Amino acid sequence: MEELARLAGITVRTLRFYRERKLIPPPRREGRIAWYDDHHLARLRTVAALLERGHTLNGIAELADAFDHGRDVGDLLGLGEPTEETPVRLTPEELAARFEGEVTPENLAAAMDLGYLGTDGDELVHISHRLLDVSSALVREGIPLAEVLDAGKRVRDHAEALADLFADLVLRHAPDQDLQRLRPLARSVVEAELSLALDRRVHAQSERAQRS
Repeated sequence: MEELARLAGITVRTLRFYRERKLIPPPRREGRIAWYDDHHLARLRTVAALLERGHTLNGIAELADAFDHGRDVGDLLGLGEPTEETPVRLTPEELAARFEGEVTPENLAAAMDLGYLGTDGDELVHISHRLLDVSSALVREGIPLAEVLDAGKRVRDHAEALADLFADLVLRHAPDQDLQRLRPLARSVVEAELSLALDRRVHAQSERAQRS
């Protein structure tokens, strides 16, 4: 305990307090000896970084609980890694920096339930670099992360329906192995239709603004 406290730059008394608040997981015990490792040190450094960013100990404790009980990376990625999306590994403080003030226990749990985030040891894994960048960009524009995640859930439902539509279309006329080869065509159709739909929405919004 003394060595861990020294490496973390805190007192033993503070370390005991963090243990009581469950900010760090319990040590591995061998008889009367308690062993701490690099995971405990990484968690203490995460706590220090979050405190510097203005998070309260209560909030950090809730985040730690969500972190410890979140989906692991195996559940997140399923049978294999995404074929086109690139997962991103993040420390909790790196995630907090991307979504300043928005990484609450509720948002963290929602992102895990949605399948955006998983845990791997002391790291978080986001399923998609593109989704992570877009989400953080929307939050920087002033949109609450909770609403971004809710929109992501609704987009997921529509995307599943579109994937089913395309797969059914292809498999009625081609062998199963062609589904992977032809998937860029489905993406192009969806991107083009979304672009046209946004054009129509922007045009309609402009006309309403001119009339008012």
